Amino acid sequence: MIVGGEPEFIGRQDELKVLEELAGSGRPEFFVLYGRRRVGKTELLQRLCSGEHRAVYFLAAQVREKDNLRSFKEALKDGLGGDSLLDGIELPDWSAALGFAAERAGDERLILVLDEFPYLCDSTKGLPSQVQQFWDTRGKRSSLMLVLCGSQVSFMEKEVLAERSPLFGRRTGQRRLEPLRPTEALDFFPGWSVRQRIEAFSILGGMPAYLRRFDDTKSVEENIVTEILRPEGYLFDEVQFLLRSELTTPHTYNSILAAVAKGASRIGDIAVNVGVDSPTASKYLHVLRELRLVDREVPITDPDPLRSRKGRYRISDRFLAFHFRFLQPHLSLVHAGRGERVLSEFVRPQMDALFDDARVDFVMDHLRREAAEIIGSELVEVGRFEGKYVRAVGRTADERTVAAVVVPGGARSTATLENELGGLKAVFGDDPIKLVYGITSRADRPLEVERVPEGELL
Repeated sequence: MIVGGEPEFIGRQDELKVLEELAGSGRPEFFVLYGRRRVGKTELLQRLCSGEHRAVYFLAAQVREKDNLRSFKEALKDGLGGDSLLDGIELPDWSAALGFAAERAGDERLILVLDEFPYLCDSTKGLPSQVQQFWDTRGKRSSLMLVLCGSQVSFMEKEVLAERSPLFGRRTGQRRLEPLRPTEALDFFPGWSVRQRIEAFSILGGMPAYLRRFDDTKSVEENIVTEILRPEGYLFDEVQFLLRSELTTPHTYNSILAAVAKGASRIGDIAVNVGVDSPTASKYLHVLRELRLVDREVPITDPDPLRSRKGRYRISDRFLAFHFRFLQPHLSLVHAGRGERVLSEFVRPQMDALFDDARVDFVMDHLRREAAEIIGSELVEVGRFEGKYVRAVGRTADERTVAAVVVPGGARSTATLENELGGLKAVFGDDPIKLVYGITSRADRPLEVERVPEGELL
C-alpha cells in the first residue's frame, strides 16, 4: 500500500515503540535486532532513524573492509549534520570508527545502526571482539544507542548473542523479528475483499516484502502468475536465496522441505522420501526448526508431549510451503512459460484448501491474543486440532479446555461435532468451552467470534 509516494508503514508498532523507548532512555544502549530476509528489519530501523533523535543508519555491503569504512564515514557525516571534521580524516578500522562516533555524539543521544552486521564480519576478522572492546572501554559510557542488525539468523544467534561470542552479556536488549500477524497482513490489500486478502496471506504468509509485491488492482491469480510462476517474478527464486543465505548445503534441505510439503510429516516417512536415515533427517529438521521454517507439532491431547511419538512436521512459513507444493515440482513448465497452466491445473484446485488452512492461522492468533477477554482466563497452551469442526484447542490457566469451532461448508453433521467434543472431554475430563469462528466482510475485524452457552452444541 502506497501513501504519499512511499510505502505505508504497516504493523511493527509495538517493536517501534520499544526501540523509541530505548532511544529515549537516557542510558547507553546496545540492541541486537535480527530476523530472516524480507521480514522488515531495515524498514523498522529506518523508521526509528527518521524520528526525533540524531541517527546514523549504515547498511553494510559485501565489499572489502576499507570500502565499508569509507561508506560508513559518509553515513556518519550525514547523520552528524555534515560534520566537517570527517572531511580530512580516514577511519583506519572499526575501533576508530566507533570511537569517533562516540566522541562526536557528545552528550546528546546518537542512534548508530550497523545493518547487515554479518557482512562486516566477513570482511573484518575479529570484528565482534573489536566491538566488544569498544563497548567496554567507551561505548557504555557514551550517549550512543548502538544497534547491530543482521539477516543471517544462525550467525546472529551464534556469533553475536551466544555465550561463546565476545559480545555476550553486552547487549541491553534484543529482538528476533518475526513475520507479521495474520490480521496485520490484510492491511496490505485495501482494494480487495476479506476473502481475497486471506487468499493472499495463505500464499505469502506474514513477510512484508512478499506482501508488498501483490498488487490489489489485479486479481490474486494474476499476481501469482506475475510474481511467482514465471522466471522473471520477484518471488520466483526467493526461497533459494533464503536457503543459500542460511545454509551451507541447501540441497538436502530442499529435499527435506519438498518431502514435508508433499505430506510426509513423520521422521521415518521424511527420511524414506529423501533417501537418508532417520538420524540424518532429524539433524536437518532440527536446523530448519531453529530457523523457524519448520514446526514439529504434537497434539495438544497427548499426555506427555516432550516424549511423544505423535509429533508431526509441517512447514511453518506459508510461502515456503507454497513454493515447494506448487513451484518446485513444476519448474520445467514455468521455465517454458507455462505458468498459467501450473495455476489452472495445480494451484486453482487447491485455493479453497489454502484459504481454509490460512483461516486456522487467524483462529490460532485470536486464541493466543484475544480469547482471554471472552473466556475470562488466559490461555497457556494452544494447538491445532485435526477435526472437521474443531480446528484448534486451547487450555486455560485454570485448566479449562477451549475448543475453536469452524463450521465447515457443504454437508454438516452435528454427530461429528459431538464426537470431536466428546474426544476432548475424554482426554481432559471437562466439557470444553466452545468458541465458534466465522469470517466477516470487515478487514479491520475479519473474525467473528461467539461463545456458545453451556449446554448448547452450537
